[in-house]
Amino acid sequence: MADSRSVHYSGSLTDVGAIKVGHFSRTGNGYLTGTTVVLTGQGAVAGVDVRGGGPGTRETDVLRPENLVQRVHGIVLTGGSAYGLGAAQGVMEELEDQHVGYPVGESPQWVVPIVPAAVIFDLGRGGNFRMRPDASFGRRAAKRAHSHTDHMGTVGAGVGARSGGLRGGLGMASMTLADGAIVSALAVVNSIGSVINPETALPWDLNQGRLHKPSAIDRRRLIKYLSSLQQGNKMPASPSLNTTIGVVATNQSLTKSECKKFASVAHDGLARAIRPAHLMNDGDTIFGLSVAQGDLTLEAREPAFIDPHGRPAFLNAILAAGAQVFSRACTEAILTATSTKNLPCYRELCPSAFSDMP
Repeated sequence: MADSRSVHYSGSLTDVGAIKVGHFSRTGNGYLTGTTVVLTGQGAVAGVDVRGGGPGTRETDVLRPENLVQRVHGIVLTGGSAYGLGAAQGVMEELEDQHVGYPVGESPQWVVPIVPAAVIFDLGRGGNFRMRPDASFGRRAAKRAHSHTDHMGTVGAGVGARSGGLRGGLGMASMTLADGAIVSALAVVNSIGSVINPETALPWDLNQGRLHKPSAIDRRRLIKYLSSLQQGNKMPASPSLNTTIGVVATNQSLTKSECKKFASVAHDGLARAIRPAHLMNDGDTIFGLSVAQGDLTLEAREPAFIDPHGRPAFLNAILAAGAQVFSRACTEAILTATSTKNLPCYRELCPSAFSDMP
């Protein structure tokens, strides 16, 4: 059995700054689920792109570019299917206590925190269908949020995740562009499709420098296991209801429309890392965040924002990076996952692929 602790690697959603990430996980006594919260301080410009045939979301309409509210104060990613959307209520209550939210009255205490949410299906995976996240999960995850965190694998919303017959999980990644722009991602992978290429026993996204070519023994073991799933010999008893959800973020100033495009292109990264993706039983949802506090007023724009060729080129670089880091985050979720009693993880089946293993 693999180590039950989360594995840590460099690259975090919080690398963009102005973001905190917190997790609350519960296992045992019928539970195998959790909630992850992304807090944005006084707010971040946001967009969303929802794909797949079975999404579960809350407050996504507020992110439409034509609507009033410009900034969100948190994002909730959680287990529990549609029941788990209640975790967002706990985050709202915690932020209200801090007087963080959209002002709606003369008193600074009169605020409505804007907290969109998305869920994965993990009901019954710990044994009891009714053991799922509620408002207390969201409040506890918000209280535990930190500005520097690299916890990945079977943590928070990734605790009850499965992916292509293996243990799923939560992954993060980030990159810094030549001009200093930072782009980061967090993904919760609970997919019908697989992150692992069954022919090579390696991830579809090969931009993982620490991986080696698996040994022949490990490769045969993994391929045999995946083949047995396709033949229906070891399919989980619970329904094949899935979803990959997550966030891409940048420290650069983007409009709401551009944040939506940012989220949309990040789905390309999802499809690179997970094959197939966006099926009828998936509810794939990605949020795009710009954590820069300045608004894109004409006076504040750099020359690149004024130049009609410079602005698209700038955006293209951010969008391409978003797809890349989201793909890596999806892969990290599987590489850092640990096994449960009835579900193996990639590291357990293919240990020779890791450079930190003998």
